[in-house]
Amino acid sequence: MKTSLFTIALLSLALSLPFPSFSQRCNKKDEKNLLRIKKSFGNPDALQTWTKDSDCCSWYSVQCDEYTDRISALTIYSGNISGRIPEAIGNLPYLETIILRKLTNLTGQIPATITKLTHLKTLTISWTNLSGPIPSFLGQIKSLTSLDLSFNSFTGTIPPELSMLPKLKTLHLDRNKLTGSVPESFGNFTGKVPAIYLSHNLLNGTVPESLAHANFTWLDLSRNRLEGNLSVFFGTNKTIKAANFSRNMFEFNFSNMDQFPASLSALDLNHNRIYGSLPGTLTGLKLQTWNVSYNKLCGEIPAGGNLQKYDNTAYFHNKCLCGSPLPAC
Repeated sequence: MKTSLFTIALLSLALSLPFPSFSQRCNKKDEKNLLRIKKSFGNPDALQTWTKDSDCCSWYSVQCDEYTDRISALTIYSGNISGRIPEAIGNLPYLETIILRKLTNLTGQIPATITKLTHLKTLTISWTNLSGPIPSFLGQIKSLTSLDLSFNSFTGTIPPELSMLPKLKTLHLDRNKLTGSVPESFGNFTGKVPAIYLSHNLLNGTVPESLAHANFTWLDLSRNRLEGNLSVFFGTNKTIKAANFSRNMFEFNFSNMDQFPASLSALDLNHNRIYGSLPGTLTGLKLQTWNVSYNKLCGEIPAGGNLQKYDNTAYFHNKCLCGSPLPAC
């Protein structure tokens, strides 16, 4: 009986004490700014886990660095999130990754406070309704390795300051409403020339001759209104691997382009105004993607290499091109 009374007394004492709080990893300043971001987005259901009742390192779309316990990544995919990107996003100083994707109700422009993020490596704002010009201040984020602003409604010209990003490896500006030409500065990147994707815009004008100084690896200029001679991108001293120049207004004599780097494995030139004949040096390339249809080419298709690997759709609708896989000359 005494033992039972003692046990009951211990239980009563334990129940009278306050329960210990959950282990808090997340920095309080980071938590405060995340809650500001949630409020700016209209407290959406997609961010319902963002409450003070739990550690913000465990919140949906949030990641903390395992060593510093500071917010290192903010990745929000889809969800009924509306409004503008809040300025508070620039108050998360340890952010390395920002991904805001498939948020069709996200509008406005990129806030200038983002330049305070000196550790930011990946910036992806894609499939949103952001509009206006791409801000030149993005060139100040020297830590960026990947910049993806594709599938938005950005207008205006491409800021030349983007060439000042020394660590940039990938640049996606495709699927916007950008105008003007490719910047002269893209021939003089501060660091290694990144893979560049500018397709599905309203770019026009002649490709700058300065681009001959750059050594591109991946380049997509397709579905624009660009003109000029593409020989600036090729030569035995280049290392370009894949290039898509289709559906533009390029007009030049292909016969004069007889030097290609051995690295070239994908070349798409369809729907342009290219004339002349196909150079025989193309047979020395291991082309995995190849299309010259809808141009003004003439003469016999060189035999050899991978040129006969493709069916007639890679060659048809030219002025007088002939030979396998087209009818004999």
